Amino acid sequence: MRGAGALGASALLLAAGLAAGAARAATVEVEVDGIEPGGGRVFVALCQGGLSEAACRDGDSARATGSRQRFVLQDVSPGTYALAAFQDLDGDGRLDRTPLGLPLEPYAFSGEGGRGARPDFARAAFAVREPGLAIRVRLSRALPPR
Repeated sequence: MRGAGALGASALLLAAGLAAGAARAATVEVEVDGIEPGGGRVFVALCQGGLSEAACRDGDSARATGSRQRFVLQDVSPGTYALAAFQDLDGDGRLDRTPLGLPLEPYAFSGEGGRGARPDFARAAFAVREPGLAIRVRLSRALPPR
């Protein structure tokens, strides 16, 4: 009987540990303003440690249906992130750039990242804690439309 009690206690501890692990996930609500008419898709991604494509893997996309789009990113682990967003006007799934690297499609970063200077993770970074947070970004262009 003693072994059954220890097993029951272990199961309770395991269940409590699993519940605590699930409670550590956060939700990040993202509102993207400044979506241009003409359609395409709007992409948002959470970035960790940098703003390169490789650092910005987890996110979502949706068809552009108006000037504003809302995304809800769930099960985000607490930590430090930046947010990158862009409108893919030509449907190729990428942020088109000039040979010098300037974006040709509307884009945005969280915080002060990318406003008037080369994007910088430290300036775009924010902390995610449970239960989560809401972020708003506004798409803009580095160059006028072609």
